[in-house]
Amino acid sequence: MAVLPIRVAGDPILRHKTHRVKVIDASLQRLIDDMIDTMRAAPGVGLAAPQVGSPLRIAVIGLPEQEVIVLVNPEIVRRSGERLVEEGCLSVPGYVAEINRSQSVAVKALDRHGRPLRIKAKDDLLAQVLEHEIDHLNGVLYIDYLESMEQLVKLEPGELAPQGTKREGGL
Repeated sequence: MAVLPIRVAGDPILRHKTHRVKVIDASLQRLIDDMIDTMRAAPGVGLAAPQVGSPLRIAVIGLPEQEVIVLVNPEIVRRSGERLVEEGCLSVPGYVAEINRSQSVAVKALDRHGRPLRIKAKDDLLAQVLEHEIDHLNGVLYIDYLESMEQLVKLEPGELAPQGTKREGGL
């Protein structure tokens, strides 16, 4: 397992829609393990494959004190409501901004072993991270929801992110 370099805004891979995973094999399992190590080292609460240079439809989510969730080929099947959240991103280091996210989200995916998985989240960090990471898989960054880059707030080194991770980390 390895900690991989995280791609930052401006890298073209972050703007491309990812490819569906067709085969879950040993190389894919290594990528998933490397993504988990990279997310934890960042530190962050989520990481999508394009952020480590892979064009595959994979995301990992590691909320504090919860088991890591691995999503292969995730899709949002339902969303409702709207809420204002402060968000950051490992691919836009050193900044946060307030954006609108859904109140509740339902996602279908496969787990790392190819078994069907459904997740429902409402009014919590998981709902926000699901949307954020699936956005990455569609070539969308949270800054795309801003009317102006002037809405970005520069962070001080060591300042805590809204998710309780170091703010220079993020989703």
